[in-house]
Amino acid sequence: MFKALHLWLPSYLRQRREHWEGSQETHLVMCVCDHFEPFHEASRPEALTRVRRWEEEFPAFSNTCHDSTGQALRHTFFYPIEGYDEDILSSVAALCRATACETEVHLHHRDDTAENLAATLEAGKRDLASHGLLSTDASGAIRFGFIHGNWALDNSHPAGLFCGVRNELRVLQEAGCYADLTMPSAPDPTQTAIINSIYYATPSDHVKSHNHGRPARVGVTDPGGFLLIQGPLGLNWRWRKWGFLPRIENADFTRHNPPTLDRLRLWLELNIHVEGRPEWVFAKLHTHGGNPRNMDMLLGQPFRDFHRALPQFTADHPGFHYHYVTARELVNIVHAAEAGKTGNPADYRDFRYTSRLHAPAP
Repeated sequence: MFKALHLWLPSYLRQRREHWEGSQETHLVMCVCDHFEPFHEASRPEALTRVRRWEEEFPAFSNTCHDSTGQALRHTFFYPIEGYDEDILSSVAALCRATACETEVHLHHRDDTAENLAATLEAGKRDLASHGLLSTDASGAIRFGFIHGNWALDNSHPAGLFCGVRNELRVLQEAGCYADLTMPSAPDPTQTAIINSIYYATPSDHVKSHNHGRPARVGVTDPGGFLLIQGPLGLNWRWRKWGFLPRIENADFTRHNPPTLDRLRLWLELNIHVEGRPEWVFAKLHTHGGNPRNMDMLLGQPFRDFHRALPQFTADHPGFHYHYVTARELVNIVHAAEAGKTGNPADYRDFRYTSRLHAPAP
């Protein structure tokens, strides 16, 4: 558990954290980003079976879970574009169409070049867009969110593995990526020093250029740079190893670490927000939902127990509100905060980017 601790623990110890009081006005914006890899250690028939299970089980489950404004549970599938399969994507798109879910771009690559990466992203955008997926901006251009396979964004692995493109942030930006949502990666050595942040990095030809950046702020609507949205990372003293060592909270949902109300309280205390809007707390969470072991948790009792406990938690904490969002909606709410919007963040789900799949009829 102590691998790569030196990369982020100093930042964690410097960050100011306050005990969350349930009476204070708080809107928790929750987004589950699924590194959805149905082909991982699986044949094509097995991959189809995994996706079919999501199609069969998630819609009915999601319709039993509603947030503070009545929106059903959302899920964002980050699909590996290097493994495009028409039947798989047709099923994923059908699932998204039947629910409030959306799909974004995931990519595993290694020993790559900027030129090849740009071509890969363009092909991936076309593939996903052919199923009605991804989103558009005001000009009608295709836009997308991104998660890097093996965590190695911007060639950040210390051994140079799983990427190869030093100026990856610039390539992503030029391809229409509206935000990266890869971090946190701890205990992986690709973890950044900056943690628990929504910030803008300056693309460069140096590796790991997202290791530093400028925080998103209210009133700064065009800060320049490339937007990165991190999930919570810290020490969880409520769940200890061997009874005394804190475990790492790294925003991951696994079979052995499903969401719980104790974890939710920690997300609130880590308080990831746009500077100047601390009452809008962002919890960018992740999982690998194509893995059958995690599927048992995500589509089974542990996930159901968590979401069914939220209404009572809300009743017990009068200032607390929670909002299920997709990655696109999360980014829109970030930009709304930068623009000085207040009140209910759910009012700004479509603030800048519009889903192609769920766009209102003209």
